[in-house]
Amino acid sequence: MSFSISGKVAIVTGSANGVGLAIARHFVAQGARVVLVDRDEKRLRSEVAKMSGADEHAIFFAGDLREHLTRANLLSATLDAFDRVDILINATRECIACDPLNDQGDAVQDALQQNLLASMKLSQLIARQMITQAEEAEDDAKAIGSIINLSSIAARRTQPELMAYSIASAALDQMTRSLAVALAKHRIRINAVALGSVMSANLKDQINAHEDYRDMILQQTPMGRIGASSEAAEAVQFLASDAAAFMTGQIITIDGGRTLLDPVSVPAH
Repeated sequence: MSFSISGKVAIVTGSANGVGLAIARHFVAQGARVVLVDRDEKRLRSEVAKMSGADEHAIFFAGDLREHLTRANLLSATLDAFDRVDILINATRECIACDPLNDQGDAVQDALQQNLLASMKLSQLIARQMITQAEEAEDDAKAIGSIINLSSIAARRTQPELMAYSIASAALDQMTRSLAVALAKHRIRINAVALGSVMSANLKDQINAHEDYRDMILQQTPMGRIGASSEAAEAVQFLASDAAAFMTGQIITIDGGRTLLDPVSVPAH
């Protein structure tokens, strides 16, 4: 079974930096046509300009996906550029810290809006487009779309200061399962990748800000290293490809064995 995504059209949210950007770069290199999406238009423009073959294989779209009009405009821009959507990767993640006993900054609400609801509503919109494409093609034999959510091992770990992020991640995992069942009859697969000890933009910031942060993480990661964002991108490619044609509703963990250990004193991102 092939891992190929060549010629597929993919939307990658949260792709101005970190893991989202690594996924977008990897997909372009593998021959996919990619729409990079983020709120940082300057960074998106710069990253697309640096991509080899970007003239034919990549465009960018800047906007806040929490807004209904932004999501609708994203779909329109994708169809204008590439005529269809085959893959959606919800890679937007914001790690919001909070005081679990005094959340005056509405961190839980913000985390749910950013990490769950925006992805859920975009998934629903793109799924409807995929169904329309399948009806027009009249092909009942093959899968018509793949949606992949980026989650976190924080969904299964208890760290009070990351309560908002953990709640949103756990909700995203359950959304993945629920939509997978609802959309299976339409031949749309939905899976998630739960990241831990992988070099995301947020983890890089934390390592730069705290001298002992890297060593703390390595001590709690059985494989003794921090994962590269490219390793997450390769797992996402597998889920998007025909090699995963009979997989849906699954949460694949990429954490170097981190969740196999009991200690919860070291933050997971």
